[in-house]
Amino acid sequence: MDLVLNRADYLQVGVTSQKTMKLLPASKSRTTQKVVIGDHDGVVTCFGMRKGEAVAVFKTLPGQKIARLELGGALNTPQEKIFIAAGSEIRGFTKRGKQFLSFETNLTECIKAMHVSGSDLFLSASYIYNHYRDCKDQHYYLSGDKINDVTCLPVERLPRITPVLACQDRVLRVLQGSDVMYEVEVPGPPSVLALHNGNGGDSGEDVLFGTSDGKLGLTQVTTSKPIHKWEIRNEKKRGGILCIDSFDIMGDGVKDLLVGRDDGMVEVYSFDDANEPVLQFDQMLSESVTSIQGGCVGKDSYDEIVVATYSGWITGLTTEPIHKESGPGEELKINQEMQNKIASLRSELEHLQYKVLQERENYQQASQSSRAKTAVSAISVNDKFTLNKDDASYSLILEVQTAIDNVLIQSNVPIDLLDVDKNSAVVSFSSCDSESNDNFLLATYRCQANTTRLELKIRSIEGQYGTLQAYVTPRVQPKICQVHQYDIKPLSLHQRTHFIDHNRPMNILTLTGQFSFAEVHSWVVFCLPEVPEKPPAGECITFYFQNTFLDTQLESTYRKGEGVFKSDNISTISILKDVLSKEATKRKINLNILYEINEVSVKHTLKLIHPKLEYQLLLAKKVQLIDALKELQVHEGNTNFLIPEYRSILEEADHLQEEYKKQPAHLERLYGMITDLFIDKFKFKGTNVKTKVPLLLEILDSYDQNALIAFFDAA
Repeated sequence: MDLVLNRADYLQVGVTSQKTMKLLPASKSRTTQKVVIGDHDGVVTCFGMRKGEAVAVFKTLPGQKIARLELGGALNTPQEKIFIAAGSEIRGFTKRGKQFLSFETNLTECIKAMHVSGSDLFLSASYIYNHYRDCKDQHYYLSGDKINDVTCLPVERLPRITPVLACQDRVLRVLQGSDVMYEVEVPGPPSVLALHNGNGGDSGEDVLFGTSDGKLGLTQVTTSKPIHKWEIRNEKKRGGILCIDSFDIMGDGVKDLLVGRDDGMVEVYSFDDANEPVLQFDQMLSESVTSIQGGCVGKDSYDEIVVATYSGWITGLTTEPIHKESGPGEELKINQEMQNKIASLRSELEHLQYKVLQERENYQQASQSSRAKTAVSAISVNDKFTLNKDDASYSLILEVQTAIDNVLIQSNVPIDLLDVDKNSAVVSFSSCDSESNDNFLLATYRCQANTTRLELKIRSIEGQYGTLQAYVTPRVQPKICQVHQYDIKPLSLHQRTHFIDHNRPMNILTLTGQFSFAEVHSWVVFCLPEVPEKPPAGECITFYFQNTFLDTQLESTYRKGEGVFKSDNISTISILKDVLSKEATKRKINLNILYEINEVSVKHTLKLIHPKLEYQLLLAKKVQLIDALKELQVHEGNTNFLIPEYRSILEEADHLQEEYKKQPAHLERLYGMITDLFIDKFKFKGTNVKTKVPLLLEILDSYDQNALIAFFDAA
């Protein structure tokens, strides 16, 4: 069956965080439900729909930003008590809006995630997890990396309490009390957890996870080990997953999977006979989807998907048809309803326009008074800066609650801006003087009228590190600008991984000296992405990394007074040696540096570069031929006289040019990496071979793998 859903916007509140909207249970099946939502102004709003209008049930006073909203109640009863997390406090409200709980947890960090089950409360801040029962502390766990979400297997179905933490280091940690039972490795940093079918599935142990790089999976959390059921790779390069729910929107008696992503995509997956998910429906909204729920809100008997977006819109994707079939008597009634709605919207618009004028006058008066310094337009910017494994580029996503006017990008290190299909902004570049003012890039993105979300792609060069700055100017009066900074790290294209191939030829860098564990950890944080800022527990730690561009690897093991770094790429070791010695010198720490260079690793790295270099050279050659072949085609009138290879180039011309355009300077990058490898190989031997670089570039221009390896060996 084809699923047809129609959009209906219900209400707008303030800016919302992930998982802050829920539907209260209905008194009878398929009757309308109330929506409850918390926003960054600290306001909890509960409303229902009546005759197409949103009618408030209750609305609380403003307060601290609401980070999470969950429903709870006694086990095996309707879950209609509302719990919110704001700062380090938990507050509880009845469905009528009466506050019955105010629990100050005294956590040193703000609460980021929450799960409620009967009298059990599971909370997590950035690194700390706490379990409370009847508001009394039960268990505590300090995580090695940031905790993004928390859930617990259903205690009404299982004889044990099993909390599950989604941690930034690509791991789900399964707890028993205050201890980790085991860890579940997942394919990306998990951003959200949910119980399958809302109750843990058939076994009660099935947990759904969504990752910040857009992957979705199901794993069974047994008492002894995890059982991976299925996983959906993000083939369509869609956004990260922010929210998941289970609801039978298809109407076939089986709960479907509802997914909301940070690029505004809403997806519905049903399950086939083998219990594998199949995509049935998707719809793009203009901003990130922070919460998603299945239920009935707009009209009795019509199921719908209710979503909350970043800027606070509550929107329904409903099964109710837009065009209703009606008899002649009903047409008049519908027309009258429509006229009443238009009249009410007009009066609401006039009231809002008057209110805006008043507020603007108040602002102008405040800014001209003696307290002018305190009069600032507040604007919320939701940003995300992540490394994509597929194309070794960084995604910078900027989202604002109002329309964006322009974004200025400035960088003090060389970076490339790549094309993004979803991006409709007009980009213009300014010339830079990198010698005198440290500017390598100045680019301005001018956005179209209603753009609230902008996505940019950036590729950095390893070994060149500094800061990228984004100046975001929203389309508001009076004009304001907000600056966001992002670190481009020395080994910026490396990504954390769970394991590496220990059989590869490795180069080893060993540092010893009078430095603490915290100091060496801070150096690793400075050099590499995806390392937690807080030093992990224990005396010694090992991290594994993979270079997303070349697939080379790095093993980093360090403790107080010693750091050992192993990589199959000499350039990685060279960058680490330079940066770490510079950082140690800044702190006046003497370092003893030892290195073991494996000659075989150079040939190994060249073999890893070979397929990429060969492909790029062939692509460049094909693109160069396109114009000449098109001229021949026009001259001759057809392509029958061309050899098949040239005919296929003409057939794929648009695709080839698009791919070449998407990857500017890709070939130069590979040339640069080979040149660095050549210089670094001999640098460790104490030889300066920079005079031989022009000869190396000549060999690369008439590329042959064996000739290149022979040049490296002979030099």
